[in-house]
Amino acid sequence: MNILISNDHAGVELKNAVNNFLKENGYVVENLGDNSGKSVDYPDIIHPLAKEISNNKDKKGIIMCGTGNGVSMVANKYKGVRAGLCWSKEIAELIRKHNDANILSLPARFISIKEALEIVEVFLETSFEGGRHERRVNKINKQ
Repeated sequence: MNILISNDHAGVELKNAVNNFLKENGYVVENLGDNSGKSVDYPDIIHPLAKEISNNKDKKGIIMCGTGNGVSMVANKYKGVRAGLCWSKEIAELIRKHNDANILSLPARFISIKEALEIVEVFLETSFEGGRHERRVNKINKQ
């Protein structure tokens, strides 16, 4: 599975740990995020990832900033993108099972690297349940 990963300056350390974890577990990772740690505007580093996920349903993304909220807001502007903010394994499981989330958003300043790696693992290993949830997910982009 191809994983796109992106982050702002607050998420560099966490991104590096997640990136290494993914590669060690056989994932193909494309890093679209900040590596410098210097202040960047999170929309600038999330738009390319969200656009790619919107255009390619087979890819998943992992994004991070200080709270995980700003990057989620940007990503969720794209049709077909369902970014979910997670701070626990249980929430990661539910955003996959019930919401078919294709982007995981992590709050870099509020979870440990150990917690983040557990969340990433659950997110990637959990499948969408479909059924009544599919009907609901299909209504997300309706206007």
